[in-house]
Amino acid sequence: MTATLVTGANKGLGFETARRLIADGHTVYLGSRDAGRGRQAAEQLGARAVQLDVTDDASVAAAVTAIEADGGLDVLINNAGIEERSDNNVVIGPADATADLMRRTFETNVFGTVRVLHAFLPLLRRSAAPVVVNVSSGLASLTGVSNPGAPAYGYPGVAYPASKAAVNMITVQYAKAFPGMRINAVEPGFTKTDLNGNTGVQTVEQGAEIIVRMAQVGLEGPTGGFFDAEGTLPW
Repeated sequence: MTATLVTGANKGLGFETARRLIADGHTVYLGSRDAGRGRQAAEQLGARAVQLDVTDDASVAAAVTAIEADGGLDVLINNAGIEERSDNNVVIGPADATADLMRRTFETNVFGTVRVLHAFLPLLRRSAAPVVVNVSSGLASLTGVSNPGAPAYGYPGVAYPASKAAVNMITVQYAKAFPGMRINAVEPGFTKTDLNGNTGVQTVEQGAEIIVRMAQVGLEGPTGGFFDAEGTLPW
């Protein structure tokens, strides 16, 4: 049975991804920064709860120890992420973006992704068919945000798209370094979740589609790519 870890999975896209993969026969480790919420979500789904704060080395190390003791890992889904907004749910644009804002965003979205991936590499390398899915965003596409005709062009924020662009670069470089793994970045679409103050235009069921699909690619599947539900996206 395929063992899969989903970070940030006690709600939203992570929760729906875990639900779908369990239905497809995966053993899912539901990673959650809040242990209580994680246990509650895991019990609801039939997953295995793992306390996991992607910004904390000790938390990640403990999660590795627990999952290794339980048999190992085949699929890692780096889903945990943040997008900071103002108190009235407005995206923070260039005039108000600070180094501290960038640092907080990168701590979770970029450094957290690297921290978790680096820690779980030994387990993934023991798998017969290791897969990594990094949840990115269409806002990470330099092509999209610089094209006046693209939906991403109108997004005013700095920290979130910059962090996801970094995730895309991490994806490419890790995929080249580990050709025996399938490592891809995905764009779920503008999904209604707490991350964006529930302003998204699609459901978590729709958003999770590409995450679930890329979590189940075989050894001959793509690697080092950037995908949404419709296909390959431009960098």
